[in-house]
Amino acid sequence: MAKRRVSLKDIAKELGVSISTVSRGLRDHPDISNELTAEIKALADLRNYSPNPMAMGLLQQRTKMIGVIVPDLVTHFFSSVILGIEAVAKEKGYFVLVSPSYESLEKEKENIKNLMKARVEGFIVCLSQETSDYSHFEQITESEIPLVFFDRVCLKDKVPSVVADSFEAARGITRHFYENQATRIAYISGPDHLNISDERRQGYLQGLSDCSLGYNPEYLEQCNLSPGSAAEATLRLLALPKPPDAIFGINDTVVFAAMKEIRKRGLNVPKDVMLAGFTDEFHATVVHPMLTSVMHPTREMGEIAAMLFFELIGNMETAPRSVELKTELVIRESSVRVEEKK
Repeated sequence: MAKRRVSLKDIAKELGVSISTVSRGLRDHPDISNELTAEIKALADLRNYSPNPMAMGLLQQRTKMIGVIVPDLVTHFFSSVILGIEAVAKEKGYFVLVSPSYESLEKEKENIKNLMKARVEGFIVCLSQETSDYSHFEQITESEIPLVFFDRVCLKDKVPSVVADSFEAARGITRHFYENQATRIAYISGPDHLNISDERRQGYLQGLSDCSLGYNPEYLEQCNLSPGSAAEATLRLLALPKPPDAIFGINDTVVFAAMKEIRKRGLNVPKDVMLAGFTDEFHATVVHPMLTSVMHPTREMGEIAAMLFFELIGNMETAPRSVELKTELVIRESSVRVEEKK
């Protein structure tokens, strides 16, 4: 088994100083005393520390470029977030390089390597749906390279992030269904390790409790965020002895797939099954019936992610903070039953 590379963090911990202090000491920064610089270098030699050449290149060279990694470039959600990032970056005289992960962990890692070769100064990232191992991001933070997460996040004790109020949004959807006479409410979640899956699941459960509806585990389904997987989850729900009379999904893509399967079986939305989604994609207003969905302040999310990034550029020792943005449930035809005229 290969021996783990000694990091700046290891040296900093042993000396009882910050990672930034160690980094500056190794570069003979004038802010660090000669005595401490000598102590840092001696320990680095003793521990056979060798700097990551790519990371050092980023630290020493200002390229005015930010690497942005998103799961895809197709959905309005991510394109709108990118617009917000670009707006703030432009004000600061920075450029944005965008790379899609296509929901792949390996592609996400490859993007990081390629963007580092392009000499970006840091990263703004939304995790792929496959990402449950965060070691590649830990390497970034240990190298003092600015990193910010948005929407799908991890390492919140180390990395700044901006998210939406998924818990309250899911709770609101559940209560809205109940107020429209739904009593068998189902939720199609995403991979368990994603923060948005857990937060929306918890909101769903709280919403059921608010409405004095018992939790039925058969109504909690899961998919891998693809339309095919969402369709399979919908079929399992529709095959139940008492199928749900309302379904919401972790995002609009999941719910569009559910709507398609519901119609294939000759069922009516919203008469037989009410639907609601998340992220309020453009297509929510062009499908029939129009889709009820949670609207995210996506451009604002991008702007705040960029602001958090520039806070790090100014001071890498800034304590990581998480910003939570409010959402809005936009009620449309798919979740409101209209009484038939007699």
